[in-house]
Amino acid sequence: MIYILLFVLLLAAELFYFRIADRFNIIDKPNERSSHNYITIRGGGVIWWVAALLYLLFNLSVTAGWFLAGITLIAGVSFVDDVKGLGQKMRLLFHLLAMSCAFYLAGVFGSYPWWAIVIGYVVFIGIVNAYNFMDGINGITGLYSIAVLASRQYVNLSYGNFVPPDLIWYPMIASLVFLFFNFRKRARCFAGDVGSVAIAFWIVTLLLILIIKTENLIWIGFLMVYGVDAVMTILHRIYLKQNIMEAHRLHFYQILANEKKIPHRLVSLIYFTVQLLCSALIILFYPVLGWGIFVILLLVLMGLYMIKFPMMNAKKCDVC
Repeated sequence: MIYILLFVLLLAAELFYFRIADRFNIIDKPNERSSHNYITIRGGGVIWWVAALLYLLFNLSVTAGWFLAGITLIAGVSFVDDVKGLGQKMRLLFHLLAMSCAFYLAGVFGSYPWWAIVIGYVVFIGIVNAYNFMDGINGITGLYSIAVLASRQYVNLSYGNFVPPDLIWYPMIASLVFLFFNFRKRARCFAGDVGSVAIAFWIVTLLLILIIKTENLIWIGFLMVYGVDAVMTILHRIYLKQNIMEAHRLHFYQILANEKKIPHRLVSLIYFTVQLLCSALIILFYPVLGWGIFVILLLVLMGLYMIKFPMMNAKKCDVC
């Protein structure tokens, strides 16, 4: 019953946000880098922050408080960036503060040497930003997040709770609400940086806690599909001598949607399905093959990524 109530509250919150966005003209206008060609409400992904707020209200705890503080910092600065734009240094400062909240609730400080904590900041903030960069077509952020969260919940319920189950159910329900408006041929809203960064923070916090409690890095494989696309695209852009912080259309999913004209929702479903399959294979075969299954899946995904290059329009590639 509580989950039905949560769904209704989140649905009402999303509709209320639409009225605010309409009033203050918080919209996404397409440009030459966009994968859409119509004006759409931006920031619908604020629903993940609302889910974190409701989690605290329904599950009062110190952990929930620190988590809300972290997601508020990172989602807040991203929302301001969505509305009027901010410099990279300001965004980085808030990302560091938010990740410090996640590190504190996970018990990182005092348990690991300073150099390991520095690496942690670089890796986890990098994952948050990569997740943000991957948000570019209808349905991809919501569906992929469900794939990642469902895999975490399976581990959580099957092998002993590393977090309270609701800390995973809440963002999953928020993802469903968001998809109701976003997983359409003509989306009612886009996540915006506030959404993609908020759900990314939720996911990396869960990943951090899981890694620490199990003392195992294999769970990073639950982000393998995004990881391969993001890292390989960065390497591609470095090869082209492009500024990797600027907007572009070189991700594999963008080539599929823009160059090959495959429907956005189908591409999103492909990413969702492949990540679920990778996660299932890791869960099934890690006890037998160890990190071998990670390496096998990594090589397969890298091979699939290489298919991107014959698909690209060579003339467009020179200027993309």
